[in-house]
Parts: sequence; structure tokens; C-alpha cells
Amino acid sequence: MTASVHRCQWCGTDPQYMAYHDNVWGRPVADSQELFAKLCLDGQQAGLSWLTILRKQANYEAAFCDFDPERILQLPESYKEQLMQNSGIVRNRLKIESIFKNARAYSELRDQGQPFNQFLWGFSDGMPRIFARQGGDIPTSDEVSATMAKALKKAGFSFVGTTICYAFMQAVGMVNDHVVDCHCYSDVCDEMRRFSLTK
Repeated sequence: MTASVHRCQWCGTDPQYMAYHDNVWGRPVADSQELFAKLCLDGQQAGLSWLTILRKQANYEAAFCDFDPERILQLPESYKEQLMQNSGIVRNRLKIESIFKNARAYSELRDQGQPFNQFLWGFSDGMPRIFARQGGDIPTSDEVSATMAKALKKAGFSFVGTTICYAFMQAVGMVNDHVVDCHCYSDVCDEMRRFSLTK
């Protein structure tokens, strides 16, 4: 990309961050396991920058079985102590435990006949919400993220507050919060209009 390309300001000039902004952020995600991974990673971000977690994403995938909930649940209790020594992830005991809790909650929803993708996308009626944001009017939460956070907590998930849920919805294309003059805006809108959870 040339220097004249306009992006959302939050991604700055870091190459990895710009690539994430251009190719991942806001693109609708339908796959349950991919949604689970992103929700867990957003929880790891709490109190940190997303770039910090993005740089550690591959380490998280290696440490947590590519975020396969069933494989996570098969890990021995002693593995948690190994994770506390893993410098490639955020060594916070509560955050590490949250991924195991989330895997259990994911599995319980599935056993109840509730696919995770349908559960999450149900909060936006199965379709992305498309906005026309300017640079200064992007929220950090809304009524939908608050409702999602409450439901996720009730289902047994942790590190899923309303701000984390809104950041998650932005990332997985449940809302389009690319600003209107961002070079990705129109493309993401087109992807959202074509999106169908049933495909």
C-alpha cells in the first residue's frame, strides 16, 4: 500500500497492525471455532493493547491447541502451571484460566444444541450491522454488546465484558466500524451484504 492510502487511525503504521486492519478486522466470520478463538484472544487483551496480543497470537494458538475447545478440555490441570511459565503469552493466571472456562462453556452450549456461531450472531439477528462512522464517533460498547456480555457470563464465559464484546463484534464483522474514508470501508460493506450464517 502507498502512503496515501487512508486507514482507520487506530492501526497506526505498524506493518502487522496494518495488515490485520486491511485483511481481518471487520470481515464477517461464520465459523464457530474461529469465533471462539477471537473471543478468547479479545479477553486476553483486557488492560493491554490489541497489538500486544496480535504479536502473541501464534504463541497462543500453539499453547491452546489452535483454540480447539475439546482439545483444551483434555489438557491436564498441571498444564496450567506450564502456561504460567510460557513467556510467549500473557502470564496472568485469571486470563489463562478464562480460556479453559470458555472452552467448558462452549462445549456446554454445543451439548445443549446451541452452535456457538448461531449463539453469537443471534445478538445481531444473524446479520452484520453497517454504519457510516466518522473518525470521532466510534463507540466502545452499545446495547448489543451489553446484552451479549450478560448472556456470555450467564453461560459461563469470562473476560467477556461489554467493551470486550464490542471489540469482538468489530473484529469479526458483526459491525462495520471502519470509518467511511478508510480504504477498506466499501469492501467490508460488500462482504457484509453477502454474508449469510447458513453458508
